[in-house]
Amino acid sequence: MPSPDRILTLVQQATALTRATPGRVGHVLHPDARDCTEALVVGDLHGRVAHFQVVIKTADLAANPTRHVVFQEVIHGKFRYPKGGDKSHQVVDLFSALKCQFPRQVHYIPGNHELAQWTDRPVLKGNENVNAIFEEGVTEAYGPEWGPKIYAAYLELFRALPAIIRFPNRVVVSHTLPSLKALPAFDLARLEADRYEPEDVLPGGALHSLLWGRDTARETVKAFLERLDGDLLVSGHIACEQGYKTPHDCQLILDCAENPGGFVLFPTRRRMTIPDMLQCVRII
Repeated sequence: MPSPDRILTLVQQATALTRATPGRVGHVLHPDARDCTEALVVGDLHGRVAHFQVVIKTADLAANPTRHVVFQEVIHGKFRYPKGGDKSHQVVDLFSALKCQFPRQVHYIPGNHELAQWTDRPVLKGNENVNAIFEEGVTEAYGPEWGPKIYAAYLELFRALPAIIRFPNRVVVSHTLPSLKALPAFDLARLEADRYEPEDVLPGGALHSLLWGRDTARETVKAFLERLDGDLLVSGHIACEQGYKTPHDCQLILDCAENPGGFVLFPTRRRMTIPDMLQCVRII
């Protein structure tokens, strides 16, 4: 386990670099076509360190300086320390180190679990409060002195993450999308602001509706993409037995939380269709 002071510094630096990522408008990121020729987007990780490592090896960022990687929903996994704490913070640590090494190329978008953690709205699975188990895992790993400091730094990072990434070829990446019922009230300008307002993270707010919706109907996805001037949505949030699924011709859903896990590596300088994207899907 790396030293706690080193981890704290890495997470704080990653947060600053996240806010300073080129092409960022508030919490929406627009990578420049001159700097981004390919994107590798990962399904929900939920603490899967081994899957993270496979993705990074595949990405080979040092040899591919115009390739970008997008992680999503990395916390709240099923791997535990001896006393019961959640180990998924380890993936946040790995992301932070990678962001510091490749600040232009590495991105992390939040899922509903990151939102729940930093807004302290418990997520219950079975009889477990996964928010509390995550915090316990940080203290179990880094001790009572450093654990709370590192945990607070994680929350600052979660607040800073871009919620949507729109690539030059009109492919939009977000964890999920608002439901058809919530879409009329969805205000993209709220996500383009530098800071969220309290109502943005409450049920019905812009960020909450973006990260909690499960509506995959074609008409909903098309209406959402029209708001973003996009053609195709790459998302997560929904379990996929094969690591991915395509509900229709404008959405690819990825899931990397189990085996098999799915991710996609696609070009960003030409328009893509779902058949094109399926040719780019990789399975762990």
